[in-house]
Amino acid sequence: FFILAFSTPDLSERGKIIYAGITYTLLMSIYSFNNTPYSSLGGVMTNDIKERTSIASVRFVTATIATFIVQGLTLPLVSKFGQGNDQKGWSLTITLFAVVGIVLMLITFLSAKERITPPAHQKTSIKQDFKDLIRSRPWKAMFVLTLFLFTTLSIWGSSMSYYFNYVVDKASLFNFLQNFGLVRVEGITYGIWHNFLDAFGLIAQPDLSNVFAVGFSLFNMIGQLITLAGVILLSQYLSGIFGKRNTFLVCMTFTALFTSLFFFVSPHNINLIFIINICKSLAYAPTIPLLWAMMGDVADHSEWTNHRRATGFTFAGVVFALKAGLGLGGAICGSIVDSFGFVANQPQNDSAIHGIRLTSGIIPAVTFFIGVIALYFYPISKNLNEKIQEELTIRRRNEE
Repeated sequence: FFILAFSTPDLSERGKIIYAGITYTLLMSIYSFNNTPYSSLGGVMTNDIKERTSIASVRFVTATIATFIVQGLTLPLVSKFGQGNDQKGWSLTITLFAVVGIVLMLITFLSAKERITPPAHQKTSIKQDFKDLIRSRPWKAMFVLTLFLFTTLSIWGSSMSYYFNYVVDKASLFNFLQNFGLVRVEGITYGIWHNFLDAFGLIAQPDLSNVFAVGFSLFNMIGQLITLAGVILLSQYLSGIFGKRNTFLVCMTFTALFTSLFFFVSPHNINLIFIINICKSLAYAPTIPLLWAMMGDVADHSEWTNHRRATGFTFAGVVFALKAGLGLGGAICGSIVDSFGFVANQPQNDSAIHGIRLTSGIIPAVTFFIGVIALYFYPISKNLNEKIQEELTIRRRNEE
């Protein structure tokens, strides 16, 4: 379905739209069927709470690396494979990615071992699993947290594109990019690397026509690198000392505070805008693997309380909250900026600028804080987590 969604059959314009809608819907459905058990693996590969954090960290580090590879190779591959035919280029490029994806998924399937299984006496019952889930206080806290977290990420991610395009001063941004050698100045001869970046639109032109795109790309790239470093260096270390819940709570609080600063910073102060992004990315980074490691702990808590285990069901509910949050965030951001008089591809009035600044700073900060509040209702502390692991280990040993 990945290949089909990026193929263009010889149909009428309406037929192509219908085809795109059907294949995309099927692609997302199959992706969900695959991603839910994949996301759940960390909860059944080990019962060691530190190893779970480590597994989740490795997952997101490699996912970030894969993101860099795909972002860097996609357009060059489309150009090379297509030779001027973008439809052919996209189809062949996606086919290559799909084949690599299948190989990696097969490796995961053949090498991952589920060591945590439901109790031997447990009978499969979706109705009972659902009842256990609804009664689970930690699961409800994680559902609300995930919903507001990904709603926030979607709002902020959407609004920052507007922020760089319509709020940030382009002349100041050009001068900032000049410090990194990412601008073209007339009368200067540049080397191969500079010309290579320019060929892919990653060099700001003197007329400022693409300064937004280059600046926003650099902004995102630096944020991703800092996030990657934070996941590697801080997540397991901090959670090992303070516990997952407390680490998540403090990091989310700082993330909300740094996010709010985008509303107040001057559009001419590019240095400060990037510094705030670095601080925000570093504060948010440790929470990325912790979310999924904590869901494994929720599955343990449910088994400890109900003598039944439903890891996949537990993760599936949170994956639903994730997808709902992403959809809501995009809709909320668009609705808010529209209500302030935003008109795409036009100079914005003061009201529209104010709306963009709100969705870039204050509003996502507030929704981040709502996620923080949800964590106060999450009862699995570090001590309780260790107690659950010890008692479940004894219980499982006795059932063998």
